[in-house]
Amino acid sequence: MGNSAISSGGLRERKRAATRAAITAVARSLTAERGLSGYTVEEVCERAGISRRTFFNYFPAKEDAILGHVDDDFPEEVVARFMAGGAGSPAGEISASLLADLVRLSLDLSERMSGSEEETRQLIGVIKKEPQLMLKIIGATEEREADFARLLAAREGVAADHPVVRMAVVLLGNVARKTSADYFSEGNARPYRDMLLENIAAARTLFSLPFTMSQFDTAESNAVESNTVKSTSVQPDPSEGAQ
Repeated sequence: MGNSAISSGGLRERKRAATRAAITAVARSLTAERGLSGYTVEEVCERAGISRRTFFNYFPAKEDAILGHVDDDFPEEVVARFMAGGAGSPAGEISASLLADLVRLSLDLSERMSGSEEETRQLIGVIKKEPQLMLKIIGATEEREADFARLLAAREGVAADHPVVRMAVVLLGNVARKTSADYFSEGNARPYRDMLLENIAAARTLFSLPFTMSQFDTAESNAVESNTVKSTSVQPDPSEGAQ
């Protein structure tokens, strides 16, 4: 494929991403103003400068437009940098740079978020106004986490259900959600980046504390032994009742 074809493909995708973003911004703005049932798809199209057919080429319904597209959450250049970080690691082995690269990925994504902070605040307002969107959000979150798990597994050359992959998705996802909730809370003045790094460092400190499975095997054995001793010590003496 020639450079012109590659450039053309990249340009088309940038235009598609820009159109998706415009539709999402309009849908969020209208929902924040009027509620989910207070406007039509035609009004979204009019404000975004697109046809009804174009709208449905991008999103199946207003709810999907409000949430946005998964590809816009993981931009190509950010994903490419993350994937390149695992290139020197043998396939099937977790790369030594994985945690650092996951933190970098989180920061890259947070920088994009700060560029559309007003849009994110709009989304929070929309969810408060339309609680039924939470079910849609839960479904979208599960889909995006599954996509991220596949991406992470491909980078590391392991199965998507590898324990480290599963925990990376769960832990980083929850850290990001907690950070976002605190960042957008009323009265917060701290930068998102600082809060995210603080929470990741706290999680890392917690999971670096001493821990061995044998501790729990021993504790379980001791508990069984202790319960046995207690039950034996409180048994009545049959001879006492006979006297």
